[in-house]
Amino acid sequence: MPNVLSKVHVDIVEATAPAVAANIEAIVPAMYRHLLADPKIRVLFNMTHQDGGSPQHKALANALVAYATHIRNPQMLGAGIERIAQKHAGLQILPEHYPYVAEALLTAVKEVLGDAATDEVLEAWGAAYWYLANILIDREEEIYSGAEAEDGGWRGWRDFAIVDKQAEADDIMSFTLRPADGAAVKMHRPGQYLSFRIVLPDGEELRRNYSISSAPNGRDYRITVKREAQGKASGWLHDTTRIGTTLQVAPPAGDFFLDLAGKQQVVLLSGGVGLTPMISMLESRRGSKSPQMLYVHATQNGRKHAMRSEHEKLADKSFIFYEAPGADDVEGRDYTGPGRIDPTWLAKNTRADIADYYICGPEAFMRQMINGLKAANVSPDRIHYEFFGPAAAELK
Repeated sequence: MPNVLSKVHVDIVEATAPAVAANIEAIVPAMYRHLLADPKIRVLFNMTHQDGGSPQHKALANALVAYATHIRNPQMLGAGIERIAQKHAGLQILPEHYPYVAEALLTAVKEVLGDAATDEVLEAWGAAYWYLANILIDREEEIYSGAEAEDGGWRGWRDFAIVDKQAEADDIMSFTLRPADGAAVKMHRPGQYLSFRIVLPDGEELRRNYSISSAPNGRDYRITVKREAQGKASGWLHDTTRIGTTLQVAPPAGDFFLDLAGKQQVVLLSGGVGLTPMISMLESRRGSKSPQMLYVHATQNGRKHAMRSEHEKLADKSFIFYEAPGADDVEGRDYTGPGRIDPTWLAKNTRADIADYYICGPEAFMRQMINGLKAANVSPDRIHYEFFGPAAAELK
């Protein structure tokens, strides 16, 4: 487990990176096939993300190629590495899990590249893997120990009871969670998420992340969850849990959070259930009018529009777009306009020269917004976002 990479290893990784990149769409599924064969590791993954063309597979492929490309200067990947560390900490990834990934990765490289994956090549890629793994392990331990040291903090899983359950829209429900021991909770940063260890009645174990949708208060957390069509965890939360149901929860995590320092205008931009961290951000500034905060949200129609009263009370101004307005939805009263959010409209109706944009929603929505804002010359350091799904999506 080297702390530094030798020149020989760096040279080999650079030389073989094109071959790995050319075969990455075969290497990654092979790696997951080997990795998920072990039940101890399988429980750490969301199995709905495991088909060959899944965002998780694509994310890891991007990450491996990016890492090999920047092998001489890995600090360029600092933001992506931090996001992965935060996701890992939320899901309670531990040092003992890393050897399984190393073995699966190298086995997949050998399987796909065949004779080209010589012992020297595998040794170099193994050294590169452990160099990155040790960076993540060290950062994750900092996150674990930091969360434990804070007032109301803890390490690992903690029992929380559902104390309130509230329908927010046709397929969206909020759950308020309070520690079973009655003690205080860590003050989260608005925008962060909680991770859950859920054991279904049939014994299957799931781990999921859900954004916190309430302001920090030291007493409890609220999550707001959309029922997904094939979602085992969301379906269980909606249909099976009751007041008093106990959930195992890891401390708040995530590098997407609101920081008002130095901001002149803040634009909260969400699609669908991506509104959850935005509500936390809005509630956290209750009573404060600086800086100006605008809320821009897109959803299908009024029946799918969750937590309307919260953003109407707390945002300085709200703009709502319905893609398919219902018969009872009135333009100008219930929503700003039909269709989707147009990045050109966004740039014209906000202070694109000074505003900070916080974005959360489905991947296609987010990419359109991010690319549209960049095209409007919004500085990348004023575009903040949280992707649902795999942590590695932004390591590129």
